[in-house]
Amino acid sequence: MHVKRLLGRDEEGRLLPQARRLTRTGETRGMMLVGAPGSGKSHLMDRTLSKMGEVLERSVDTRPVIACPVPSPATFKSMVLALLEESGFEGANPRQEAWSLWQMFRHRIGMLETALVWIDEAQDLFCADRRLILRALKSLMQGDNAVAVVLSGTEELAEVIRSDAQVKRRFTAMGLPEMVETVHGDMYRAVLADYCGRVGLEPPVESDLIGRIFHGARYRFGRAIELLLLAMEFAIEQDDEYLTIDHFASAYAMNEACPASENVFYADNYHVLDPDAGDDAPMPRSRRKRKG
Repeated sequence: MHVKRLLGRDEEGRLLPQARRLTRTGETRGMMLVGAPGSGKSHLMDRTLSKMGEVLERSVDTRPVIACPVPSPATFKSMVLALLEESGFEGANPRQEAWSLWQMFRHRIGMLETALVWIDEAQDLFCADRRLILRALKSLMQGDNAVAVVLSGTEELAEVIRSDAQVKRRFTAMGLPEMVETVHGDMYRAVLADYCGRVGLEPPVESDLIGRIFHGARYRFGRAIELLLLAMEFAIEQDDEYLTIDHFASAYAMNEACPASENVFYADNYHVLDPDAGDDAPMPRSRRKRKG
């Protein structure tokens, strides 16, 4: 819904590959997708845009969506050069003045009939040149070649956008919450069962497994999926028929480089373990021995 409302519609209400203009001056709008690292922001936005492929389909002469992560080092000029490259322009001169390159990019999106620009990990962009970047974002949503802007990043991004009233009013915001077993447990079990079915594994039966996965994944969806995929790799490599808690324990140990006493899939009181606490983490009694 957040993305669709950024696009125009025809008289019959069908989406168009054009940015929606909301004021007499023809301004467009944007959205922020905010979440903690590992919450799945990038994948969610990429999947959302992919589902809208019929509307935002790319052709030889058009590029309705230009998507680009913030490069390193993260400066205004490096971002503009990356956007120009993503737009298919290969002749940008890095020695050229940054704002001149920006105007070149504005011209490019007009030529390519771009409707939406997505900048991922956008919080890194504001470590330097904050005022210039905020000014540039406003300019993207104004004028003849105005586009919708999507920014995804951490809470730091939201704080920066909120600091400028003119930019803030142009952006809606969507935050990805932490996962809660009572709320998201059934959804994750369905995902787990579906993934297992695709590779011929029987899903795990341990009743407390979902809570352990969520805790080990810092209650972030993206990390919980990554943990599942790695656990499945262990099960497939060992030619096991069932995906078990031991596979998750092996996956967690590989990711965290932790001993069994600090492994959330072995500890009796796993919920008191702090996966990010390092050597100061509590060390409850191990719940089971690891497989050899």
